Amino acid sequence: MQAPAERNDRWVVQCEQLEQLLTTLRARAYHVIGPVVRDQAIVYDTLTSMADLPRGYTDEQDGGQYRLKKRDDEAFFGYAVGPHSWKQFLHPPIVRLWNAKRDGKNSFQLSPQEQSTPRYAFIGVRSCELHAIAIQDRVFLQSPYTDPTYQARRKDLFLVAINCGQAGGTCFCTSMQTGPQATFGYDLALTEIIDASRHFFVVHVGTEAGAEVLSTLTCQQASPDDIQCAEQIVEKTAQSMGREMPVPPFEIKALLARNLEHPRWENVAQRCLTCTNCTMVCPTCFCSTVEDTTDLSGEQAERVRKWDSCFTMDFSYLYGGSIRASTKSRYRQWMTHKLSTWYDQFGSSGCVGCGRCITWCPVGIDITEEVRAIYESEREE
Repeated sequence: MQAPAERNDRWVVQCEQLEQLLTTLRARAYHVIGPVVRDQAIVYDTLTSMADLPRGYTDEQDGGQYRLKKRDDEAFFGYAVGPHSWKQFLHPPIVRLWNAKRDGKNSFQLSPQEQSTPRYAFIGVRSCELHAIAIQDRVFLQSPYTDPTYQARRKDLFLVAINCGQAGGTCFCTSMQTGPQATFGYDLALTEIIDASRHFFVVHVGTEAGAEVLSTLTCQQASPDDIQCAEQIVEKTAQSMGREMPVPPFEIKALLARNLEHPRWENVAQRCLTCTNCTMVCPTCFCSTVEDTTDLSGEQAERVRKWDSCFTMDFSYLYGGSIRASTKSRYRQWMTHKLSTWYDQFGSSGCVGCGRCITWCPVGIDITEEVRAIYESEREE
């Protein structure tokens, strides 16, 4: 009989047991979300069975380039990250805050919007994404003003992490100290192993909730060889990053603060389209705007919160005009906030090294290249 799982245990789970994992989570009233193939990309959506996972697929990424292709094996998680991040479920792109209806000649009845709150289980969360969720926790839960929408969706979240078995062409989590191995914030962490004769997962138990779920599966304790193999896979991934920041994260803060008038800002502005792609795909960007609308009859009105971006002209609009009217000033605001002044607000960098902003920039602007250009120009002086 299988011994009960405990926190910090490591177990071996055969790939066939993934179906039982999904079944167990659904039986506990979780809405299970994970990677699926759609629109020629790997995105996050509802998982109904193990067959929904992107088995046998990988992705090729570079600046402004993403291509889905078949692998030579049947890996379930043999890709890096796609255009979606988990923030779309915890910090939704559109939230209706309230609506109002006229109930008399000179009065309205205001009704807060009732929102259903799913009990989420995320499958296949990368280490960089765990760091991103932790960053948004600090923004929405640990600041003086708690966001009730985020709080309700974050509560009881069950996280199944996946340690990366390969790095993407735009990944740079190692130099941001955020991966590729999950070290915190998960209930279960999986490392997928495929060798000549076996296809299985080494599972690390992170919480009591994770131990309880794992105890429902048929598994066996991991051997020292299994654990060593899992560690070697992660180490190999760490050595094969597609990108790298030239200096440690905290040193970037001071570097950019010293170079607010560097000519590189004008150089990148000549290429930037201010399309907002980088902020939309970023797993930590959280800017939003509020829109009020009234129907033509004047009988109903509503207030809606939507994702916004510091790249839009209206984002910095004050009475009389925008205070960041140029592309140069808007790109500088985004990059210096992400890598520098975020420390002043939240005590860490706002970048987790996932590389999405590089991959999904239409003109391939590379945040690591921009930091390197400023860093190297200082060294030459």
